[in-house]
Amino acid sequence: MTLHFNKESTYTHAIILGIFCLGFGVFLALTEWITHDSVLARAMEDRQNSLSQVMPAEIHDNNPVLDTLTIQDGEGRDITVYRARKAGLVTGVAYETFGSGYAGQMKYMIGVDANGYLLGVRVLSHKETPGLGDKIEIKKGDWILQFTGLSIGNPPIEKWKVKKDGGQFDQFTGATITPRGAVKAILNGLQFFDAHRAQLLEVN
Repeated sequence: MTLHFNKESTYTHAIILGIFCLGFGVFLALTEWITHDSVLARAMEDRQNSLSQVMPAEIHDNNPVLDTLTIQDGEGRDITVYRARKAGLVTGVAYETFGSGYAGQMKYMIGVDANGYLLGVRVLSHKETPGLGDKIEIKKGDWILQFTGLSIGNPPIEKWKVKKDGGQFDQFTGATITPRGAVKAILNGLQFFDAHRAQLLEVN
């Protein structure tokens, strides 16, 4: 059997398809342009909310979301640091730190004052088991609050572990991996501050 193609019909279909693709592309571009400002505003609002939980309002008179610098951590990740200032002086910083839990990566936001003490810690994202590992969330309990006011020297570095490993921090019943990863992530965050203290605080 011989198949016959109508060239005009083929060209017509190609033109229609091209017009459709072009129109769809224009629609996507317009949608992105229209929603761009609102998306940015929402992202800034979310970031301000996270920062307000680890960076008390009384320590700054600036907007930390707009006062940032980027530093690479020990694993080569670019870390955005948000700085709190009072009368021009850096009084504290906040940034993300990462740990490994039972179900994968956990991301935290920590605030640290100019003396290296934790102002607060909050979970930004995780995939831990509901009812067990999710107790790292502030809405699930107060476990995460115990870190406020601590530093690398308080407790001593060897005590920055869960009690099962000889440290001072409680683990959850039936879930040790999650709090173990959380403690390590927070300690890593403090060590990041210690390693970059002069740059973070703008001191010579």
